[in-house]
Amino acid sequence: MSPGDGNDDDLYGGTGQTRTRLPDGGQGDVYGGAARRPARSSSRSLITVVGVVVLLIAAIAFANRGGDESSSGGSDSKKPGASATAPTGTKPVASGFAHDKQGAQSAAANYAVALVSADILKPDRRTEIVRQLFVSEKVSGLEAKFDKAYSTDFLSRLGLDTNGNAPAGQTYVSRTVPVGTRTTAYSDGAATAEVWCTGAFGTAGESTKNPVTNDWFTMTLKLRWTDGDWKVESFSQKDGPSPVNGDNKISSADEIAKAVEQYGGFTYAR
Repeated sequence: MSPGDGNDDDLYGGTGQTRTRLPDGGQGDVYGGAARRPARSSSRSLITVVGVVVLLIAAIAFANRGGDESSSGGSDSKKPGASATAPTGTKPVASGFAHDKQGAQSAAANYAVALVSADILKPDRRTEIVRQLFVSEKVSGLEAKFDKAYSTDFLSRLGLDTNGNAPAGQTYVSRTVPVGTRTTAYSDGAATAEVWCTGAFGTAGESTKNPVTNDWFTMTLKLRWTDGDWKVESFSQKDGPSPVNGDNKISSADEIAKAVEQYGGFTYAR
């Protein structure tokens, strides 16, 4: 359910199209050891596609349901860190979004990247992200729900420790890239924006059971204009649209890990 929102049709648990599966005991076997994803038509491909992102988004869905608790805090004016995004060292624009449709789309794209990032798995960064992105009355409840969703057991299924870090010699990857945005509803004080995304998710390293793969999904964010910026009230996610897989040469785990280190992830789009 949407936190504090009466219209739940397009949110988690509403249409049946969003991912609401929580991780189960058999999830660890789906990653296999294949270095190359076959065409989407095979059952193995379908399992691979829903691998890491299902776990990650399922936890987000769990945290996002029923978050109607209130909090007097959460008005931190800081935005998600962007220290690795610009080779020049200049931080990209990540606050002060325009009070119009394009500003709402910009905020939604920025927030989608943060909500499906490796940082969301790290307790300290997760707290910061939640307080920065969400309207203040949702913060307290969502912090608790995110913490419960990203439990020690959940992190261990991704091969991560309690701080969300990969083992020595491995690199956990969760990079989301907005492909396009649109607003489906807009008023002076509220907006609903959809962000079509792709991304790379998994663990790069030798003997990993969770190889880096890619996925396509659309995130819907309900935003409110408050304190001079757009903030998130609720969000949901569904599969696709997904293009046909290209016959791309698969890079080694070492190449993927080096790419993550060498290319900073974006925290802002549009």
